[in-house]
Amino acid sequence: MSSSRDLLAALVGFDTTSRESNLQLIEFVRDYLNRLDVPCELIFNDTRSKANLFATLGPDDRPGIVLSGHTDVVPVDGQPWTVAPFELSEKNGKLYGRGTADMKGYIACVLAAVPNLLAAPLRMPVHIALSYDEEVGCLGVRSLLAELQQRPHKPLMCIIGEPTELKPVLGHKGKLAMRCDVHGAACHSAYAPQGVNAIEYAAQLIGELGRIGAGLRSPELHDPRFDPPFSTVQTGVISGGKALNIVPADCRFDFEVRALPAQDPRKVAEQLAHYAEQDLLPRMRAVDAGSAIRFSELSAYPGLATDAHSEAAQLIAQFCGSDEFTTVAFGTEGGLFDAIGIATVVCGPGSMDQGHKPDEFVSIEQLDACDAMLERMALALRS
Repeated sequence: MSSSRDLLAALVGFDTTSRESNLQLIEFVRDYLNRLDVPCELIFNDTRSKANLFATLGPDDRPGIVLSGHTDVVPVDGQPWTVAPFELSEKNGKLYGRGTADMKGYIACVLAAVPNLLAAPLRMPVHIALSYDEEVGCLGVRSLLAELQQRPHKPLMCIIGEPTELKPVLGHKGKLAMRCDVHGAACHSAYAPQGVNAIEYAAQLIGELGRIGAGLRSPELHDPRFDPPFSTVQTGVISGGKALNIVPADCRFDFEVRALPAQDPRKVAEQLAHYAEQDLLPRMRAVDAGSAIRFSELSAYPGLATDAHSEAAQLIAQFCGSDEFTTVAFGTEGGLFDAIGIATVVCGPGSMDQGHKPDEFVSIEQLDACDAMLERMALALRS
């Protein structure tokens, strides 16, 4: 049997930054499971450079539990690491390496639990689901979920092992990331009124976004389970202009909406598009008919709000030994599972306080606690 620590060392050794292929890691997991006589399905992307993995332990004729994790990690570029990011190292009870917390630590614990899950008959199946490109918009898992939707026995619930210090999480906000391209008309800055300044019109759009965001802070829209307790809007990237003496013809900015589960983030984009169409474009086109404002979606995923009284919530409370359910500020693939009728809880070792940072780590104590949680799950699922 391989320990979760040994498996984590192997997983961290694969550079699965989202811009890279994850196939070496997927093939490692497939070979590990095959040695235990667990068959795997691989669901590839269009170029076959990346893949999701899905495996089933126990009976396949009834709904079961999915243990889900993403294999990709964020870049280490420009971060002041003091240890090798793609080599597991230990210091003072902590295991360092990119992805140790987010979220290869959980995947390692799941893989280490397989022999124990196979040792006794299970009354319901346990599925292992590994995805790609979660960090760039929860992209890869969608093809896996499309496959699951077609099956006669869709899973009952899903446990996504994002780092929550093993506290059961039932909710997070949804996200919509958008791009806005503003096209005006260039001219010499000495004759500025003859042009259409794309930067200035983009600034008006960004100002309108701020006003829309302020409206979302209204107390009647709050959900006190979340921090902050309201939906948020922010502009994160902007570019435009060629030189100070040229009225800029083009400007681009990216913005995001992080919405409470009960709110639709696309309403913000619709409000902004209405403002552009009704207020800005008539003024722009009065100067130059070729002026335009275009919006495009970069990525999106739904929020999560699992009922605390659901079977999924009660099962995870049994496995974790805690029914102190909470929420998190970051997003997960959980809303996508929930959207196709698979009740989802987020619970995994480590803390997102360490995620995405240099010298990312998970404590050995947290890894051991996750092993214990999965042992309790195996015991509870025995027939």
